[in-house]
Amino acid sequence: MVGLVAMADDAQTDLPADPSAPWLELAPHYERARAREDSLDRLVEWPAQRHLLGDITGCSVLDVGCGNGGKLAELVGDGATASVGVDLSGNFLNDPLPGLEFIRGDLSELDSLPGLAGRRFDRILFLQSFGYAKDPVRTLQAARAMLADDGFILLTRTQPIRYAVERSEQNGTSLGEEYFSTAPFSYLSGWNDQITLTKRAYTISDLLNEFGAAGLWVETALEPQLPEDARLRYPHKQAWMNKYLGILIFKLRPLPSQ
Repeated sequence: MVGLVAMADDAQTDLPADPSAPWLELAPHYERARAREDSLDRLVEWPAQRHLLGDITGCSVLDVGCGNGGKLAELVGDGATASVGVDLSGNFLNDPLPGLEFIRGDLSELDSLPGLAGRRFDRILFLQSFGYAKDPVRTLQAARAMLADDGFILLTRTQPIRYAVERSEQNGTSLGEEYFSTAPFSYLSGWNDQITLTKRAYTISDLLNEFGAAGLWVETALEPQLPEDARLRYPHKQAWMNKYLGILIFKLRPLPSQ
């Protein structure tokens, strides 16, 4: 469980100029945590994401906020082609596979990254990275413009109720108060207890409205849970999921009129 950092005055409620900046230092710590046998990314998130992506043979993939690029490399190994990973940290895999390239860049500037100009992709991924976009609608619009015919966006976000539960415990308030709070909040990353992350508070309706404003509709939504065998092997992870719910996964397509 991560600990929250309470914000004592109005100045602290403002988002930092670049809320994604801590990832420059945090990225390798996250990758080590994700590789653990009991990582919820390995047990829940990636299997569900991979299921929704379907057969990617011959598909081009853009992974926005790709971390070290490990997931994208797996997709290339499964048959994806002409695929690109973008991440602010630049902490990429060495010797990428043929058909895979990496670009160091800010996901908030997708529409101005030279390495992406004029390119189209069959699948565009925002795997827990979307929350760091400075202008979420602009970022999604830029991604939509890069979709190939019949392409789609796969986007995952932490279930916002998780953050509401944590804030209500920390602040001695109710779940409803914190779920509907509009104040940004800061918390220790959990992968390195010296690094604090700051995010905008959001609700499920906020996400749906951002998708619509960007000209996208939800074809599929999932709230994946631990499979039965993992529940038995890792009861501490099931206890965490029972309290904090996990993640939301959305398969997004362009609205026909857009």
